[in-house]
Amino acid sequence: MKKRVVVALGHRALGNTLPEQKEAVKRTAVAIADLIEEGYQVAITHSNAPQVGMIHTAMNEFGKVHQDYTPAPMSVCSAMSQGYIGYDLQNAIREALLNRGIYRTVSTILTQVTVDPYDEAFYTPTKVLGRYMTAEEANEERKKGNYVIEEAGKGFRRVVSAPNPVSIVEIDAIKALVNADQVVIACGGGGIPVMEQDHRLKGASAVIEKDLAAGKMAEEIDADELIILTSVEKVHINMNTPQESELGEISLAQAKQYMEEGHFGVYNMLPKFKASVEFIEKREGRSALITSFDKLKDGLKGKTGTIIR
Repeated sequence: MKKRVVVALGHRALGNTLPEQKEAVKRTAVAIADLIEEGYQVAITHSNAPQVGMIHTAMNEFGKVHQDYTPAPMSVCSAMSQGYIGYDLQNAIREALLNRGIYRTVSTILTQVTVDPYDEAFYTPTKVLGRYMTAEEANEERKKGNYVIEEAGKGFRRVVSAPNPVSIVEIDAIKALVNADQVVIACGGGGIPVMEQDHRLKGASAVIEKDLAAGKMAEEIDADELIILTSVEKVHINMNTPQESELGEISLAQAKQYMEEGHFGVYNMLPKFKASVEFIEKREGRSALITSFDKLKDGLKGKTGTIIR
């Protein structure tokens, strides 16, 4: 049987602007094509922070100029980002595969992820996004019940919550495509955060950590390995101290210990370790690899990267 992996792509794999993304996905597609050529079944998720911020800003600015239009809620902006990132990614991967004589359907699934309305994250928003606002505009946002913060000398910006993913709404479609040996792009940006209200799904003003969503997807499709591609070749502990060191292959117990000791940034490396630990704990024989996308081939051979078993 083929080994099944979920690959989580970070910002570096996508770039920040439209032109950057066009170029970045070409390089990223090569890494994904390498995996498929080696015989892996691949599902992909990706970050979307710069993209969703750009869309949110554009839609709000458009709404200000055209009175008949309203600003787009975060859930809609997230859906838009999934669409255009997936479009570039799936075409780049398709091309990279065809260049090697491999035909494989590559599909993007617009994915919703349910969150708990009582998640503590809703009471302490942490994710800053969108354009800078004046004090007057910030007050208007507060009247709507939104959170804003002031950045000295720059203005005010929206802050949204980052709740934990509970379940993936379109998981059956994702499973069906992976089982058919197709390449799937899903849960982009952590998924579109929604809350269940009877039979209705209502968009939440939030963003979900894409690494946690990647771990959830890996768990749900019964993957063998979770691969998180980021900006560093190996994870470091004791950062900026004489004891700073790299992590190679470590055990699940060691990973938990390093998390408890506070070695990782709350909004950077900690979600990656949390996702990896929760995924590995669910079944024997699983592993996680954290490395940069240009070191993926060596990481899979155990030559580099941080590997948790």
